[in-house]
Amino acid sequence: MSTSLPSVPATPGTATPPADAPDRAAEKARRLRRAKRLEAAALPLAWLVVFTVFSVLEPEAFFSWSTISSLLASQTVLVVITLALIVPLTTGDFDLSVGSVVGLSAVTIALLNVNHGWPILAAIAAALVIGLVIGAINGALTVLLGIESLIVTLGMSTMVTGITLWASDASTITGVSQSLIDAVIRTRLAGIPVVFYYGILLTAAIWYVFQYTPLGQRLLVVGRNREVARLSGIRVGTLRWGALVTSATIAAFGGVLVVGTSGSAGPSTGLDLLLPAFAAAFLGSTTIRPGRFNPWGTVIAAYFLVTGITGLQLLGGQSFVQNLFYGGALIVAVAFSQILKMRRERRRA
Repeated sequence: MSTSLPSVPATPGTATPPADAPDRAAEKARRLRRAKRLEAAALPLAWLVVFTVFSVLEPEAFFSWSTISSLLASQTVLVVITLALIVPLTTGDFDLSVGSVVGLSAVTIALLNVNHGWPILAAIAAALVIGLVIGAINGALTVLLGIESLIVTLGMSTMVTGITLWASDASTITGVSQSLIDAVIRTRLAGIPVVFYYGILLTAAIWYVFQYTPLGQRLLVVGRNREVARLSGIRVGTLRWGALVTSATIAAFGGVLVVGTSGSAGPSTGLDLLLPAFAAAFLGSTTIRPGRFNPWGTVIAAYFLVTGITGLQLLGGQSFVQNLFYGGALIVAVAFSQILKMRRERRRA
């Protein structure tokens, strides 16, 4: 005897979902996953294409191990400064003072070590403390007084640049301890100056914090919506303050690498790194983890930009190519980030 339940008649006015609705939902989910993977891989693929094109056009000058190792090592400072930027950017703040902090840090080391005979480690410690203090002031003005970080760090950048000019007497200081140069640029690992690995280690550390620690998740929540973060019990002000302190301290570390790379420091040291760093930060937010400032995307973006500029210069490009490339990359990256943000909001709607 059959025990099947009688069919329930459809309620008048209630739409019956089509039988293929689950299939269409699954297909839509697959398309979204493919789109995300394509977005994440677009910049690394573009970097590969750029590298291949210049290797074919300039095989002797560009596609050589000496050029590649030089390119990897020479741009570590840019990578470090960009990493300094993405920490406050993740919480929704800007730090325009990173370039000037690099300069003041470098000049501090050179002054203390060369002019005053300080041991190099003590000079480095003093430079890092100065960076920390500048970050603490930036954070205090931003969080306690509620001033926009853009304004605070712009003013701080100008003031720090003035201090650097005064301290260095507007001249370049040379003759920094050879031990710092050995520890930064002369020592090689697998043929690449060790400074490159410092940048990679710093990248890995920030990636771990962002990806696997509650602190990283809280920073992300603060950057997405401060009011929601505050209502969730997150100490928004403390995290924003800490992000600006971290940013300035990392920038000071960048100054250490500058001195270790060149053996000197001058009043304009680091000032030309601000625009490339912003270009790399925003371009990096379009890859690996699209829509999020992420350390590995930052590294790829920085080397993508430098690869393009180096290749163009080897082909005979003039010095203005660098400004065109960095400025254009920043505009394209910001526009692309905005497009990604609008697409995500449409998906959630």
